Amino acid sequence: GFLMGRDPQWAVECGAAHGALAMTTPGDTTMATLGEVERLMKGASARVAR
Repeated sequence: GFLMGRDPQWAVECGAAHGALAMTTPGDTTMATLGEVERLMKGASARVAR
């Protein structure tokens, strides 16, 4: 985020979206891509098409 010139609010929203997507997959690691996180941040469903 910060290295890409994004603001702190974007970082918080990205973290929240990533955390939400992490809860949709089993295990200790997330398989969410940046594209999936950004789609969720824009209001898309948390359902991940894999």
